[in-house]
Amino acid sequence: MVDPVRHEVEVNAAPERAFEAFTADLQSWWPVEYTWAQTTLEGIAIEPKEGGRCHETGPHGFSCDWGRVVACEPPKRLVFTWQISPDRTPQPDPQRSSEVEVNCEATEGGGTRIALEHRGFERHGDEGEGYRRALGSEHGWSYMLDCLKQSLG
Repeated sequence: MVDPVRHEVEVNAAPERAFEAFTADLQSWWPVEYTWAQTTLEGIAIEPKEGGRCHETGPHGFSCDWGRVVACEPPKRLVFTWQISPDRTPQPDPQRSSEVEVNCEATEGGGTRIALEHRGFERHGDEGEGYRRALGSEHGWSYMLDCLKQSLG
């Protein structure tokens, strides 16, 4: 078993808005350098429903799925597969993907605490431990959730 990555951030938005930003409005904060389309990115989103696609789109019909929603309880909880392999290529086999759980909890003062857990790195094979270290580093989920926090003000 490889330990999960856990990261929390408090944002200045109600849980409904924080959840919407994490799903349908992913493009407003997701780092473009963490996409395949990069500067030609046209869209990136998580469809907030069970079975929903995690995907990005680019020019000339480019489309790439990088996960599937396995649980969705707006505005509190979202679980999706992370079907991106350690070499940053799409992994179509959900049995060889890890899983991300996001929980949004209201805080006093109208904000939201977002708690993220990325688990199941062993499913990525021999490179799972290194992948866990990368996503647990300051350039991984910490950086991505800080981008979310900044976008929400």
